Amino acid sequence: MENRFKSLTIFEFQERFPDEDSCYEYLVDLKWGTGFVCPNCGHTNYCKGKRKYDRQCTSCHRTSSPTSGTLFHQLKFSVLKAFYIVYYVSTSKKGISSTELSRKLGLRQKTCWKFKRKVMKAMESSGKHKIDGSAEVDETVVGGQEEGVVGRKNGKKKLVVFAIERNGKGVRRMYGKVIKQSSSKELGGFMKTTIDISAHIKTDKWRGYSPLVKDFKNLVQVGSGKKGGNFPDLHRCIMGFKGWLRGMHHQVENLQAYIDEYCYRFNRSNMKEGIFDNLLIRMVNEAPFPYKPIIT
Repeated sequence: MENRFKSLTIFEFQERFPDEDSCYEYLVDLKWGTGFVCPNCGHTNYCKGKRKYDRQCTSCHRTSSPTSGTLFHQLKFSVLKAFYIVYYVSTSKKGISSTELSRKLGLRQKTCWKFKRKVMKAMESSGKHKIDGSAEVDETVVGGQEEGVVGRKNGKKKLVVFAIERNGKGVRRMYGKVIKQSSSKELGGFMKTTIDISAHIKTDKWRGYSPLVKDFKNLVQVGSGKKGGNFPDLHRCIMGFKGWLRGMHHQVENLQAYIDEYCYRFNRSNMKEGIFDNLLIRMVNEAPFPYKPIIT
């Protein structure tokens, strides 16, 4: 696409997408810009479908729409308002709640929440860009205070493992995952999907990390230090996430989706101009995400 949307201003967004036709044209270009391929038989020739932007395969006669087979699949409201939700979620510095989306767009709060969850689905890490430099890993619990629950034990709280990639004196990337327990199996599974085996990794002295030296040769364990003083950047990132979660969402249900949203925005903090376009591409390339898996 020659004129990919780069600006973050609401005025230029409205100029680029004034109506539903402009949104459908954009989706057509994203989905079929390199050529039509029938999702049923793989045939590449097509004719026009009944609706303006549909395409019908000339071999099996299956009709495809710009939204079918994507996260826009079976959209129940205006595609223009769906674009606005993607815009607000991707460009708002700290995110936006479904209640605020409902107020801005005149949709039911539950409708906004369900579609926002689909946008957050597109924010999941692809796993293609592993940490390959200097990494730090630690676990934490997320949730309110619970009586009689200390340390790594958790009742209603969620146990989460985070990893960051150091970049000089700063942090370049951040990943996180909800885990059931801080065992070497779960910690190792997370690290293998987010960190390259050649990376230099620093963890605390929790015994769950010790067996992972066989997979990560450059893993070293050091004491956390007073108030986590040996992991200042990692703990600052974790506290940043917790503060964002408390201020924006106030709960730990659907926690993995919120972690994905936060990390997606954090990892793209230096390339905000392309974040809306990147998220739309992900939504077009992602398979449909029905309502039932969202609530379970």
